[in-house]
Amino acid sequence: MTPIRVGLLGIGTVGSGTFNVLRRNQTEITRRAGRGIEITMVADLDTARAKAVVGDSARVVADAREVIANPDIDIVVELIGGYGIARTLVLEAIAAGKHVVTANKALLAVHGTEIFAAARDKGVVVAFEAAVAGGIPIIKALREGLTANRIQWIAGIINGTTNFILSEMRAKGLDFGVVLKQAQELGYAEADPTFDIEGVDAAHKLTLMSAIAFGIPVQFDSAHVEGISKLQAADITYAEHLGYRIKLLGITKRTSAGIELRVHPTLVPAKRLIANVEGAMNAVVVHGDAVGSTLYYGKGAGSEPTASAVIADLVDITRLHTADPHHRVPHLAFQHDALSATPILAMESTVTACYLRLQVTDEAGVLARIAGILAENRISIDALLQRPNDGGAVENTEARTDVIILTHDTVEGEMNRAIAQMQALPTVLAPIVRIRKEELS
Repeated sequence: MTPIRVGLLGIGTVGSGTFNVLRRNQTEITRRAGRGIEITMVADLDTARAKAVVGDSARVVADAREVIANPDIDIVVELIGGYGIARTLVLEAIAAGKHVVTANKALLAVHGTEIFAAARDKGVVVAFEAAVAGGIPIIKALREGLTANRIQWIAGIINGTTNFILSEMRAKGLDFGVVLKQAQELGYAEADPTFDIEGVDAAHKLTLMSAIAFGIPVQFDSAHVEGISKLQAADITYAEHLGYRIKLLGITKRTSAGIELRVHPTLVPAKRLIANVEGAMNAVVVHGDAVGSTLYYGKGAGSEPTASAVIADLVDITRLHTADPHHRVPHLAFQHDALSATPILAMESTVTACYLRLQVTDEAGVLARIAGILAENRISIDALLQRPNDGGAVENTEARTDVIILTHDTVEGEMNRAIAQMQALPTVLAPIVRIRKEELS
């Protein structure tokens, strides 16, 4: 049987990894797929770099549209990234009747509804295992492995850069800015790390997982997104004293009022497996009604780990190449006409427990007033610590102390009001730190 012919758009880190792994493991991959898979054409603006990778085994061009227009190409792999030209090229490939494999989580999180509809109309597949958590097969697990379950929630460490930074801050007691610089020097963080450290990258990935888990359209604009740039080493230390670790989690939950879709720093009990995921590794916990909690762990980025996911998609499409389009696994796991209109909850309607740190004057009555405000807003205290603040005196007259409070579950809007009221107290000397807490039990 003739091999499936693949056109590669972009041959940077992931593209070169895909070419090399496919060539190295060709025999094994052919045994699995039932026919060969060959990259026969590569488009990259840096044609010299591309030729250095592929040699004479593939035709190299500078214009991606030459790949799309080639009638001999069966599958187009998009590894350009971003929202702009990548969207145009993916839609053109679909219009040309090509299957598409992409690692572009940003593109699908923002334009997925349009892209999946176009693919459905043309009877082609858009596969995107590599878009979420690199080499971890979480998309396949959600779409196929857990298909018998009514999924209740997902919580994931899905950005290796932020997990590396938080791991180093905890292990070495360093401030965020110091560790970020180290991460950039080591290649874990980009020169402009905004998408990573502000939670946007994690939110792109979470949006896709949420859509697959709950059968809803992709709705990135409805996600609540917070990053780690404002975290302080003191809070990581205090959390440790209380038996918790701080991770940037992507969390999506099914509730009676709607779907929660949020990314933010989170206290997680140190005894949970996900709390012990260190360095640049990724991990995702999925809780289903039948299976309970399942954990998926591995490298979330890198040349060959991500290539592993790209090639897995190529094998899937090869197996399904001649299958009836109406009997393929749907892009978002649920049949397109069965997607739910369940709303994404506004953040102020979500229910979470919280960690609060207040820097206050060290005098009688302060704790009583803080506790009173919490009680007035129906917020119950779970634990409380008081620690001397290393900052010394305020205006040379007032000693200050850190008050650390863990609350029980409460509605976000009520917590916001309570924080505003406490912040207005003259005895509260600095902005209040609030970090949400999840038991993940």
